[in-house]
Amino acid sequence: MTERTTPPFRADHVGSLLRPQWLIEARQNFNAGKITKADLRPIEDRAIREVVTLQEELGLHSITDGEFRRQTYLTEFLNPLGVELIQRKSPDLVYHDDHGGTVPATYAVVREKIKWAGSVNVDAFVFLKSIAKHTSKVTIPAPTQVHFFASTDGISKTAYPDIEAFWNDMVDAYAAELRALGAAGCTYVQIDETCIPKLADPDIQNIVTRRGQDWHATLDKYVEVINRIIASAPSGMTVVIHHCRGNNAGLWQAQAGYEAVAETMFAKIKGAGYLLEYDSPRAGDFAALRFMPKDKIAVLGLVSTKNTRIESADELKRRIDEAVKYVPLDRLGLAPQCGFSCGFAGSPMTYDTQIQKLARIVEVANDVWR
Repeated sequence: MTERTTPPFRADHVGSLLRPQWLIEARQNFNAGKITKADLRPIEDRAIREVVTLQEELGLHSITDGEFRRQTYLTEFLNPLGVELIQRKSPDLVYHDDHGGTVPATYAVVREKIKWAGSVNVDAFVFLKSIAKHTSKVTIPAPTQVHFFASTDGISKTAYPDIEAFWNDMVDAYAAELRALGAAGCTYVQIDETCIPKLADPDIQNIVTRRGQDWHATLDKYVEVINRIIASAPSGMTVVIHHCRGNNAGLWQAQAGYEAVAETMFAKIKGAGYLLEYDSPRAGDFAALRFMPKDKIAVLGLVSTKNTRIESADELKRRIDEAVKYVPLDRLGLAPQCGFSCGFAGSPMTYDTQIQKLARIVEVANDVWR
């Protein structure tokens, strides 16, 4: 069995990487108005050159810019469309730690019509592609997250008296972005979708019900919207879906296996594959993979980005063996369960631990598939 030459790869990663401290400080200075975007750009360029070299030296074939030009993985794409992501207490959503603590979730607000006014990813992609030797990947947050974080009143009923018009405008915006990326030469796009797995959690189902929505209908709508976006991708572009249960500096939003949503999620989403959270008991077992169509790849997120423990090679191989009971080895890969740094300020991870975890992924993938 050999390495895959097309994405998703045997050893892949979700996209965001920890920033060096000097880049974090530069972003803080930019946010404080002490430096301009023009001042920040060459600092980002230097950091991206270094992190691309790191990924290639580790042996990864899926190369990102670490999302180093972003405040968070959500903001730089969604804000220009007309989405405000407000750090205030959500009316019904929180993030959890492993000790019973919670913090408020982001609240999404849409006051006016969603509108795409030009790509925010193309320039960053062109720079990445110019320095990367392997496949450059662009990550884009899913529009489902806007709807999910908006609760009952975040999406203006003045702008969108009919919620279907909101979805149509979102799909049009994403289609325009994919066309622009395709025209720039992008062949690998990952849509970060964190809401569908959350709908498997009974607590989240109850929240959706209290909003006056049916969680089954919400699931179907989310899948439909993702499929419409995937269908808009230009020829030659591979689109994969990353699913997790939320990651806010190591905190999480839901705990349930994929079982309640698996048949709809796996059998109906039309992407080339999935990068799946599977690093803790919160994600359940691998039985849900039995719904995977034979033309899809499941990249198992067995390596955690929420803690500094380095998973052993034997541990990862044992878990891959468990997954093979449901999906043939040739349709599997290995990755972290999420990004290492969903916001610019980082996570409980350390930079050296991140390197060790990525190196372990490549090591195990080479042993298992080559």
